[in-house]
Amino acid sequence: MSSSSPITQIKIVQSFEQLINTPFGNGTNALCWERALSADFTEVVAALSLCEEIITIEDAQLLNLSLSEAGQSAVHILLEDQRRLRDLGLSPVLDWIRTYPRDEDSRVPTDVYSFHADSATVETDTFLCTYHGSPSEGIRNDESIRQIDIPQTRTTLLQEFGGEDNQDFDEYLKEACYHLHYAALPQAKPFSFGLGHLWRIAVDYPGCPVPPCIHRAPPNLPNHPPRLLLIS
Repeated sequence: MSSSSPITQIKIVQSFEQLINTPFGNGTNALCWERALSADFTEVVAALSLCEEIITIEDAQLLNLSLSEAGQSAVHILLEDQRRLRDLGLSPVLDWIRTYPRDEDSRVPTDVYSFHADSATVETDTFLCTYHGSPSEGIRNDESIRQIDIPQTRTTLLQEFGGEDNQDFDEYLKEACYHLHYAALPQAKPFSFGLGHLWRIAVDYPGCPVPPCIHRAPPNLPNHPPRLLLIS
């Protein structure tokens, strides 16, 4: 990602203060604080040596690791990023991720590997940063379509619902979160969130001035290293 990126929905900022104070609008629904972090996150991931598929890492676990100076620098960054967000009244979590659960039963998967928008009932944003492993991916709003707006998919879901295409069906779609999942159009060019960059992205909530930022977890490929992801 660079400040000359043609993806106009993204705005690059130079500091945490700009990240939290720059308003969304005029086509922008994602803010990126670009950073080149000089630290060894690979050492942190290796030192954690977890067997679970996904686990939340507590501050005490990081502080108890025996690390080189570069690894300790990584821990300092991880803790400092969380402190910044906690000072805003947020509740960030740091996850060590080998793989996420897959939605195997639904005809329209609603797991995090599907392009989706976050949602809330009150005004809020999503913050996230990938420090290690494959980074998150995004897609322009005009290069995507809601799954429920694809005629064939909507027909399939209506059959699953077993009723008429009316308000009750719309409520059914919302309860199952189908309305928050998207498909890439043929000309779409997904973009990477990159490593070390702290993002603030728009969420689908009543009164949001911009469309939500559509994103997903990277495809779960064999032999890829675990991810270290901060999200709030």
